[in-house]
Amino acid sequence: MALFGMEPRVVAPGAVHLPEWLSPERQQGLLDRCRRWAAEPVGLRRVRMPRGGMMSVRQVCLGWHWSPYRYRRVTHDGQPVTPFPAWLGALAVEYVTDAYGSAGDFRPDVAIVNHYTVDAHMGMHQDNEEASTAPVVSISLGDTGLFRLGNSHHRNRPWQDVRLSSGDVFVFGGAARRAFHGVPKVFAGTAPPQLNGATGRWNITVRQTGL
Repeated sequence: MALFGMEPRVVAPGAVHLPEWLSPERQQGLLDRCRRWAAEPVGLRRVRMPRGGMMSVRQVCLGWHWSPYRYRRVTHDGQPVTPFPAWLGALAVEYVTDAYGSAGDFRPDVAIVNHYTVDAHMGMHQDNEEASTAPVVSISLGDTGLFRLGNSHHRNRPWQDVRLSSGDVFVFGGAARRAFHGVPKVFAGTAPPQLNGATGRWNITVRQTGL
């Protein structure tokens, strides 16, 4: 159990919500890192989907570059991908252990950092690009987001909605690993007032590609 958190909450088989899991100091440190990654030459970008639409969420990748629907070692314009930091991988292993009691052979090697403005959202989708079925670790910073966890068969109901606030961690693996999920709404102005530089919602998803 984390020093600052409440008890883990099982939302669905394999899906565990760790509320208030990050201390204010750790939240600030991660937010500062996100802003630094966003300011690097690769920086935040909006992704163009195969049918031509643009995602409203901006993102930057660490370790591997994600583009629909694959990973590459270089960015969309041929630049080197920002390295995946070992300390972030260790943090993700810690949170998987908190959620499941053990991290098993979880060895994360990629992170996708998403930034949501107040009007941004993420449609229902599956994380299928990874060859590995290891868990996904999602860390929330800044404004609260409404996280929608569905089923693994289609984008429609049944689903569950969970409010993920700054400092929350959400782990989904096992039966929930290929579940459709999304973020239909961000609640503006809900970031902790002591979190300096928090504009919108920042979300760090850490994964193991198996590549």
